[in-house]
Amino acid sequence: MADKQNPNHELFDQGLRLRREVLGAGYVDDSLARANDFMMAFQRMTTEWCWGYAWGRPGLEKKTRSMLNLAMLTALNRPAEIKLHVKGALNNGVTPDEIKEILLHATVYCGIPAGLDAFKVANQVLEEAGAFKQEQA
Repeated sequence: MADKQNPNHELFDQGLRLRREVLGAGYVDDSLARANDFMMAFQRMTTEWCWGYAWGRPGLEKKTRSMLNLAMLTALNRPAEIKLHVKGALNNGVTPDEIKEILLHATVYCGIPAGLDAFKVANQVLEEAGAFKQEQA
């Protein structure tokens, strides 16, 4: 991925590693492979700034960052991103009960419509991941 349009190779590489860890290599690699020249600018920015810089900082654990993302994405009412980040939260050790509490807390501050969307998509991801069966075992 390193080229003259991507001068910060270290930040990109760090971001790519973290992105793959949290979201899954298949998802990330597919996003990069599908990106044309126009979309690659966004992929580079996201990988460097969001994942390399913000997620790569030492001040918070990945689990905490995942929890924050779920709350912020609920506030922004972004179900597609919530779906992606519920999967990432599970990868980072956030439990289904913690996800429920995060979404309940966010619903109080963000409103019922945003909370409802967040709960629906989180429930779908948790069911698909078999997270509820593990919880009851």
